[in-house]
Amino acid sequence: MHLDRRIRFQLVIYVVITLVAGVVMAVGYIRLPAMFGVGRYSVTVELPRAAGLYPGGNVTYRGTEVGRIDQVKLTDSGVAAVLSLRSDIAIPSDLEAQVHSVSSVGEQYMALLPRNGTSASLKNGDVIPVTRTSVPPDINGVVETLNTGLQAIPRENLRTVVDESYTAVGGLGPELARLVQGSTRVVTDAHKNIDAITALVDQSAPVLDSQIDTADAISAWSAHLATVTDELRAHDDDMADVLAKGGPAIDEARQLVERLQPTVPILMANLVSLGDVAVAYQPNIEQILVLLPQGTAELQGASLSSHDTKQDYKGTHVDFNLNINLPPPCTTGFLPAQQRRPAALQDYPDPPAGDVYCRIPQDSNLVAVRGARNTPCATVPGKRAPTVKMCESDEQYVPLNEGTNWKGDPNATLSGQGIPQLPPASPPPAPAMPPPLAVAEYDPATGAYVGPDGKVYTQANLAQNEQHQTWQSMLVPPN
Repeated sequence: MHLDRRIRFQLVIYVVITLVAGVVMAVGYIRLPAMFGVGRYSVTVELPRAAGLYPGGNVTYRGTEVGRIDQVKLTDSGVAAVLSLRSDIAIPSDLEAQVHSVSSVGEQYMALLPRNGTSASLKNGDVIPVTRTSVPPDINGVVETLNTGLQAIPRENLRTVVDESYTAVGGLGPELARLVQGSTRVVTDAHKNIDAITALVDQSAPVLDSQIDTADAISAWSAHLATVTDELRAHDDDMADVLAKGGPAIDEARQLVERLQPTVPILMANLVSLGDVAVAYQPNIEQILVLLPQGTAELQGASLSSHDTKQDYKGTHVDFNLNINLPPPCTTGFLPAQQRRPAALQDYPDPPAGDVYCRIPQDSNLVAVRGARNTPCATVPGKRAPTVKMCESDEQYVPLNEGTNWKGDPNATLSGQGIPQLPPASPPPAPAMPPPLAVAEYDPATGAYVGPDGKVYTQANLAQNEQHQTWQSMLVPPN
């Protein structure tokens, strides 16, 4: 039989297509490699009963098909299901095997649910014990129980339930359809994000454990909250008054703050600086607050020394002893005697350049024990220095002498520290004349007076008929 070239070419194409289709059918649909165990491994699941499983049923892991049920066989203690799983998917060995049904009357399948995603993977020959498996209840028992329950319900009542159910959902077909569609979308999105949801479930254990560990604290907090709510309920009228009158009160406070502008912002800005200082000197403030009650008590005790007695004198007893140079004055670190100003002068010249304080040893208990040299550094605990600059630096205090050289030149034995000195042969600065006082006579009847510019001004609060001024009136603007 003679075949031309075109027919032979068509036959070749037909053979190639047939071979390709056969290979696809054998590998993709019939899965011949899997039938011979290629790319598969076997795991045995121990079950209390078959629960409707059959060979060829699906095996899923996190909702994805990963194998088939190879066989279901009886054992001495129940049933053993041999699973043929794909070796390209790593399945944790710490898992639970559950038998589920596609629907109430549908086919059964095996679902593998991991308990620990970081455990070792399953391998060929592993056995999942019956303690980590579960099967659904027998459908026959469920139907029989449901039938018994329905027979126990009075027929008239059952008819009423059906009628009322129809009344409740009758005509809500579109709404129910949207509910079902929304639920389907939720399930679909959950399936797409199954890894994230599984990780969330796996990692929720520490959070739940923390709730268990703090159960006592949560119970105490709930009890305290119940106490607060009981008090609020008992004072319901008072709370209602606060809510009713709180708004107007807040509005009045707002208007007061607006009237005090710009004084209040400046005050707040100054309080910020004051707050920084208070933070730096917090230990000092705490020490004052600790000692203040004791000091007040001692002063009160001194003032009550003659209380409930027959003495004529009542009050504090003070004993003055005149001690001359006991202890001696500290002159070390101050200006020499020839540069000191007489105490009778009333001017206020600039202070000398340099720090003037008693520069004797800090541990000297002779004079000026509480002098500037022993001032505690607020920001450097344990350090004492006369100036803030020395406190904030690495410089240590160095005395000029032992504190006993108080006659003649007090700084006879210098230790290198600068001593405030006036320039040689320079006379003391002349005292500045104080500015003249500005005085104006006013009419006490009207409060009018003539200013320096010759114009007449009126100060209303100087008039005789003006009421007594209080601190509250200073917060209210004129008129």
